Amino acid sequence: MTKKNFNYTASMHEIEQILERFRTEEMDVDQLAEEVKRASQLIQACRERLLKAEQEIAKTLGEA
Repeated sequence: MTKKNFNYTASMHEIEQILERFRTEEMDVDQLAEEVKRASQLIQACRERLLKAEQEIAKTLGEA
């Protein structure tokens, strides 16, 4: 996932799908590490996007 093509909504949906597979035990042990790694990457990207949005909003309000 490149930062340029990042989509917050799609990433959150993918995180929710991973959690649902985990909750319903559809995830086997062999998949677990890979799924946790992917979820971690998505969460970090979402955090970065939220921080960027917060900074942009603060900047815009500061200019007003």
